[in-house]
Amino acid sequence: MLTLGIAGASGSGKTRLTQSLYQILSEKMRESDILVISEDQYYRDQSHMSLEQRHDTNYDHPKAFEHELLVMQIKALRAGCNVQLPTYDYRAHTRDSKTVEAKPPRVLLIEGILLFNQPDLTDCFNARIFLDTPLDICLARRIRRDTAERGRTLESVLTQWEETVHPMYREFVEPSRMEADLIIPHGTAEEIQHRLLSALISGLL
Repeated sequence: MLTLGIAGASGSGKTRLTQSLYQILSEKMRESDILVISEDQYYRDQSHMSLEQRHDTNYDHPKAFEHELLVMQIKALRAGCNVQLPTYDYRAHTRDSKTVEAKPPRVLLIEGILLFNQPDLTDCFNARIFLDTPLDICLARRIRRDTAERGRTLESVLTQWEETVHPMYREFVEPSRMEADLIIPHGTAEEIQHRLLSALISGLL
């Protein structure tokens, strides 16, 4: 099983790049052979906490994620086992009770902010891609996404950015770019991105 990691700041374009990778791969194999996972699915369960306490959680710190479960499930998929992927409720700020069954794919795509921050998880990837996007652009994208899709107010998005997102990026996300095999700067033409990713995937396959 080929495992590709796509990391970068919140709002850097990880989801869009993951979709591009999916399209490239789907031209080479069946869609059922490709599995996409988001690191956000592994936010820790907070059902034992009040909603006010959940609002105060630092969601950009490594401790907010159950990375040990992600590593365990990657290894289980590699061993040929089905797994029950967790899901997350952004409005309730806790893990959902439902899970999604996943079968071992030929290629596993995982996107998230802190994939290259911990050795046990970093070592799971055959290739690591980091999106280097200016933070002002990341913030603008995050405002659009969180207000439109996650029921957040502009004030809450800006407060979270200043208090946790930006400091955690500097402390944990930015240094992890050193673990990347490929760094894609913001502004790289889509055609060039496509060529780079196609070459990377062809070499790995």
